[in-house]
Amino acid sequence: MRKFRGVVPSLALLLALLSAVAGCGVSAEEDDDTLTVLAAASLTESFREIGDRFATANPEVDLRFNFQGSSMLAEQIRQGGAGDVFASANTGMMDKVREAGAVAHGPDTFATNRLTVVTPPDDPAGIDSFADLARPGASAVVCAPQVPCGSAAEGVERNSGVRLRPVSEEDDVKDVLHKVTSGEADAGLVYVTDAVAAGDEVRRVDVPDADQVTNEYPIATLDGGGHQRLAQRFTDFVRGEEGREVLRRHGFGTP
Repeated sequence: MRKFRGVVPSLALLLALLSAVAGCGVSAEEDDDTLTVLAAASLTESFREIGDRFATANPEVDLRFNFQGSSMLAEQIRQGGAGDVFASANTGMMDKVREAGAVAHGPDTFATNRLTVVTPPDDPAGIDSFADLARPGASAVVCAPQVPCGSAAEGVERNSGVRLRPVSEEDDVKDVLHKVTSGEADAGLVYVTDAVAAGDEVRRVDVPDADQVTNEYPIATLDGGGHQRLAQRFTDFVRGEEGREVLRRHGFGTP
């Protein structure tokens, strides 16, 4: 019987070579191109468009978004929640994440935003100014004080001397907007960008004092996410020319 003496040694050599290659190690970042971005609810529309453009330029990256109120996201990160990038609707929430030691690089301010009043298109309550929100019989909705849009609302109240008595306080600005578009409230205090996103679903009433209470939006890569190279590529894209163009078109100011 013919014997294939070379087969076993060759197989052993092949296995050894494969083992050596595996032993060299492929980092999680090189092996897994999934990038998780935690972003304020008010960034939903703009970041989805930025994400599409980023994906076109980086087809190998699987980009996933988690849009919630900044305070909720900050708490998730502080409790060890997974994520590679955090984009907050104000510096206060980012400071909490940074103080917890969760920031790897940044933060850098990439956008600004301010508040405006929105009503249903037919404006049944006749809301023509911020002061009208405090009028007896008018049902107004705002963000809760502990979230960025709620903190900004308190600033507008202080500057204008108008004290609101909202019928509800919501955890993020999208919930405020929904109360208005669904007809559950006569008016709501939301970001300009949310009014832009809602389009014909709402009527907008500018708030002069809102210019004095501008929210700065910082973005940072997170420590422990395992994809810092990709995370930095995304934050650079957001802060770059293409990202700024998208943000401006959605109503954000850019620093």
